[in-house]
Amino acid sequence: MKSIGGRQWATREDLIAHSGFSRATLANLWAARETNGHPAPLTVDGVVQWGVMHWDLAVWTDWFEQHRRQERAAPDVESRVDRTGDPDEELAPAAQARLLGVDPSRITQYDKKPPPGWPAGRVEELPTRVRRWRTRRQLWDFVDANPSFGTTGGRPAGPATAKKPDPRVQYAVAALAADPGKKAGELAAELAREHGQSITTWKSIVTEARKRLQ
Repeated sequence: MKSIGGRQWATREDLIAHSGFSRATLANLWAARETNGHPAPLTVDGVVQWGVMHWDLAVWTDWFEQHRRQERAAPDVESRVDRTGDPDEELAPAAQARLLGVDPSRITQYDKKPPPGWPAGRVEELPTRVRRWRTRRQLWDFVDANPSFGTTGGRPAGPATAKKPDPRVQYAVAALAADPGKKAGELAAELAREHGQSITTWKSIVTEARKRLQ
């Protein structure tokens, strides 16, 4: 991290360490900058400085916190997303639609005209067409980077009475995967600061997350 005039300038690696979010999530946030307002990197006459992008850490942090608040303020969208299962499992288009809680036609539309941050996936050549496989992690990262996803078009899949997955468990799973040696109390405190609610609540969520990683 570089310091100029008392301000810190962070690379993407610095932002990963600072935020605790994955490289894919932060890359998707940058890809969707025209719609989510992601801050611009330091440039002089349009040229990126130091050969790699650096962002004003204070500006980026303020923006990121606002972005997360907006994301959490859309529970009807988040509740459609299935946050369970193996993050690295590849899904066919129909299963992708079920995970995202949208009509399968939405996946076809996205493949033809991808929105910012939509993962390319693995291409399988079929006799008359191609099929794109994507992992759960890729789809979750896309949703995390696009809080407005799902507000227009499409419809939730499955019966209305189906139990809604708890996104907080996935937040805890991601945090545990990033730092598996961290004590439950310390991790719960960090998650409480980032997402709200009590440390006691997050301890229970961390316990559930550990079970899913076993």
